[in-house]
Amino acid sequence: MQRNNAISIAKGIAIILVVIAHAEMPGMLNRAIYLFHMPLFFITAGYFFKASTADNPWPFIVKRFKGLYIPFLKWSLFFLLIHNLLFKIGILNEVYGNWTGGVTHPYSIHQFWQRFVNIVFSMGGYDEFLAGAFWFFRGLFVASIAFVILYCLLNSTKLLRDRVTALPLAICLLAFGFALFKAGEGIRIATLFQGGYRDTMGVLFFGVGVLYRQYENRIGHSLWLAAIGAAIVLGGAALRCTGMILNPTIRDVFTLPITGIAGWIMTYNISFHLAKLKNIATRFLVYCGEHTLYVFIWHVSAYKLVSLLKIWWYGLDPRQIGCHMVIHDYAATDGFWILYTIVGVGLPLYGYYLYSTKVRPFLQAKMRRH
Repeated sequence: MQRNNAISIAKGIAIILVVIAHAEMPGMLNRAIYLFHMPLFFITAGYFFKASTADNPWPFIVKRFKGLYIPFLKWSLFFLLIHNLLFKIGILNEVYGNWTGGVTHPYSIHQFWQRFVNIVFSMGGYDEFLAGAFWFFRGLFVASIAFVILYCLLNSTKLLRDRVTALPLAICLLAFGFALFKAGEGIRIATLFQGGYRDTMGVLFFGVGVLYRQYENRIGHSLWLAAIGAAIVLGGAALRCTGMILNPTIRDVFTLPITGIAGWIMTYNISFHLAKLKNIATRFLVYCGEHTLYVFIWHVSAYKLVSLLKIWWYGLDPRQIGCHMVIHDYAATDGFWILYTIVGVGLPLYGYYLYSTKVRPFLQAKMRRH
């Protein structure tokens, strides 16, 4: 039970770091967060993989379909349906956009249906400004299924008889080699939205989670390990290494596993010790880690409330509400990233809490009466 709580706490810390990073916290620490926060989710997913899945992979695949593809489909289509409405009410506009200068536009009928098809058949086409983090659903879905397929294929050949270590290690090496090939040759997988690099590295990190679970007792749990992991991550940030970016170099492919694994070791060892405390902070982190889905979906939308306050505070153009993900003016010095983080994490979790404890029981009771 303690280990499960440690995993939940680690996921809770990771999703808070996602929200902090998206809130444009200034400085080297923000660069450090990007080096491991997404790999951590893939590693935690692999942590729970069981070798017995090779004997009957379909329950695993069905679970991933229901837990990743269905939420992605539902909420991507929701944001697609309200996209043009958000222009009419002023939440989105064609003047203000992301920090690179890109903006979004209302969709034509053709663009709507093209995005609809992309969402359904390639897990792409989602709203980049309100659902920009949705690539993770596809990445974890593809990585999980790819890992299982490779695991079953290698297991059936009997070439690698040590299922505990040799199979996941071989898959990690295959993923790493393919990522190097992709980066070196500039190869994109046409059938995977964004080209497949994130999905490929997702396979590697999923395998890392499988291996870590097998050797966790030998590795042990120590705050010294956490400190070493933190030092490696900070060193990577100082050297301007990158996270799971879209167009990696050979250097990026070599450094990402190092910083990703180091970040996992740091976060998990801290989480393991926090799990022993049993206080309100750890209970919140557990709850946060068990409901990361809702933070992923809603944190960018929740940012808009803070953006309204920032517009009022500085007397900015009201159309800056459309900035993605947050308002960029004064972001390097004003500390608004703290408020963005509190609202970006707290509002989605509180919304889910109200729904699960008030709205859903009310609706269920009403349906029973009828």
